[in-house]
Amino acid sequence: MKTHPLNPSSTPPRARLFYGWFVVAGAFAVTLVGFGSAYTFSAFLDSLQRDFGASRGSVSLVFSLAGFLYFGLGVVSGPLADRWGSRRLAVAGMVLVGLGLAAAGQARSLNQVYIAYGLGVGLGVGASYVPVLGAVQRWFVKHRGFASGLAVSGIGVGTLVMPPLASLLIESIGWRNAYLALGVLAAVAGTGMALLIENDPRDRGLEPDGNPPQPQTPSATPAGATVREAVTSRRFAGLYAACLISSFGLFVPFVHLVPYALDHGVASTSAVLLLGAIGVGSTAGRFFLGGLADRIGRQLALPLMSVGMALSLVVWAVSGGFWGLAVFAFAYGVFYGGFVALLPALVMDCFGGRNISAIIGVLYTSVAVGTLVGPSAAGFAFDISRSYLLPIVASIGANLVAAALLLAMARRKTLGRRLAS
Repeated sequence: MKTHPLNPSSTPPRARLFYGWFVVAGAFAVTLVGFGSAYTFSAFLDSLQRDFGASRGSVSLVFSLAGFLYFGLGVVSGPLADRWGSRRLAVAGMVLVGLGLAAAGQARSLNQVYIAYGLGVGLGVGASYVPVLGAVQRWFVKHRGFASGLAVSGIGVGTLVMPPLASLLIESIGWRNAYLALGVLAAVAGTGMALLIENDPRDRGLEPDGNPPQPQTPSATPAGATVREAVTSRRFAGLYAACLISSFGLFVPFVHLVPYALDHGVASTSAVLLLGAIGVGSTAGRFFLGGLADRIGRQLALPLMSVGMALSLVVWAVSGGFWGLAVFAFAYGVFYGGFVALLPALVMDCFGGRNISAIIGVLYTSVAVGTLVGPSAAGFAFDISRSYLLPIVASIGANLVAAALLLAMARRKTLGRRLAS
């Protein structure tokens, strides 16, 4: 029976659409624009190498520097987001991405590309990525894995859409104007969608998942560990080591798959589609595996993602034609997407929401180091051996070691629960 609208005992109706999903939409757009812009680099690699007369390793270092910054900066942007709110950081990041891309198009030397692309895209993605991930974690509990996966599926969609767009722009207006066009797109679309980000459901008088507020909840401090408690724990040490080792090979395909395909006679228009295949797989992995992990447990699901990436890299090692590489790209995207989606949700499970952005930021310094070393080392290894076999095998080994570490953590947690009971 409906209550009278003026009856003070009436319960206010719940909003038809929980605002947390708008936060997810904003995070989706920020990750799409930020990482999509970053992952266009492979489409520009040949032009940069040709115009500046540079080796593949030295050009690959452009992406590695940017990757180091956008993962490493989380240690700063995370705490700032916990203090100032995620929206400000996300907006500033999208502006920096746009400026960095535009400036890269005006560069007259490879060193200037390092500065423009590295600082602009690196600092821009670094300022926005961890804050928007942290914001999403606070808005959900029951559907956290699904929401987190949906938010970061923007990376997969960006990988699907942006590199082919960049390739089309390069062919039609040249690589310099292509960078300018992408910069305008990033600044306008990314900034506009970043305005949807809000830090905490309590600011709207809500609990996570849209539940009605509990007494005294709006003024309460979110539960969870301090940054010091988290980073000095054995669980964090295990996560950090696994992420560090895995990340040495994590982004090698994003830089070198297109050049590998070109070296094996694949047409340039088809080669760039391989990044799109990673994007399709990544989107599927983030969307579906996040929800699956909510049911089977994220502690177990995360190492399975590393095993999946290792197995898919085996396909790369034995493939030379387009279709074999496309199978690899899709499979790798699925498990890579699942890994990236589950990691922040698992951090929230382990350490709570009190300082989630700061803790994720510290954890991602491990990925920063691996990203700095991995893609550029693969490029220099190719310059020496004229083959990608060694980098691929090293990436396989890194993922298997990371999976073993994560499984050991899961087993230790299960054993602890049994002893406690």
